[in-house]
Amino acid sequence: MTRLLDRGMNLFHREFGDSTKSPLLVLHGLLGSSRNWQGAGSDLGKHFHVHCLDLRNHGKSPHAFPHSYDAMRDDVIEWMKGREIGSGHLLGHSMGGKLAMKIACENPEKVRRLVLVDILPKRYPGSQDSEYDAMNAIDLEKLCSRKEADKLLEKAVPDWGKRQFLLTNLSRRKKDHGFYWVVNIKALEANQREIEGSPLGPEDRFEGETLFVMGGESKYSEPSDYTGLNRYFPNSVVETIEESGHNPHFEFREDFVSRVAKFLDGGDTGM
Repeated sequence: MTRLLDRGMNLFHREFGDSTKSPLLVLHGLLGSSRNWQGAGSDLGKHFHVHCLDLRNHGKSPHAFPHSYDAMRDDVIEWMKGREIGSGHLLGHSMGGKLAMKIACENPEKVRRLVLVDILPKRYPGSQDSEYDAMNAIDLEKLCSRKEADKLLEKAVPDWGKRQFLLTNLSRRKKDHGFYWVVNIKALEANQREIEGSPLGPEDRFEGETLFVMGGESKYSEPSDYTGLNRYFPNSVVETIEESGHNPHFEFREDFVSRVAKFLDGGDTGM
């Protein structure tokens, strides 16, 4: 089920489960969208009332400057107000995980339990620059097919799976059958240094129960990164899906959903 709201930034979202269950908000990563969470969202909908949001400049949500954590925080808070969701569980992946951290630390009354997927409160420098360059290099006016776009991306992005992920952002116009990027690349490039950085300040802290689900094969963490993690999240635990990369929610979906549901069920106190 999908809805487009007429409040706040009109954030698009996909909805799973029913309103008798506790709300769970899901925030996707950079260059992703709620579309990437349909499988895990549907599975989690057996336990919770799941809302997978498209953040600003992504998916079917509006484009706007700036693409900052402050702006995205305000979008989500306004979205919750519009839906009359006083509090709920919050799950964020990658960039969406950083946003979830910020919301939890600054608005703890709105977050029952927090799940952070393959992301930590640190800087990830230069993580997307080459992908923006590759996407911008495609002449969309001359592009004939998605297959051609895949070929054009291949040299800069040799990993097939990553190319397919990027191509989820390529859409065909109905009127002239041309192509366009659904993401606002200009806004993302302009704010990339902030996106890469940690959204937390030295005084930020979330006392609530927090679960980090990390990919054992992912490049998004090193053993030393966990030193001092309790400074921000004193009631946190880290679980690793050893064979997973950066996207455990679809690489090992069954295992991922099981871990998340078990963790959140422990804090499910109803509406």
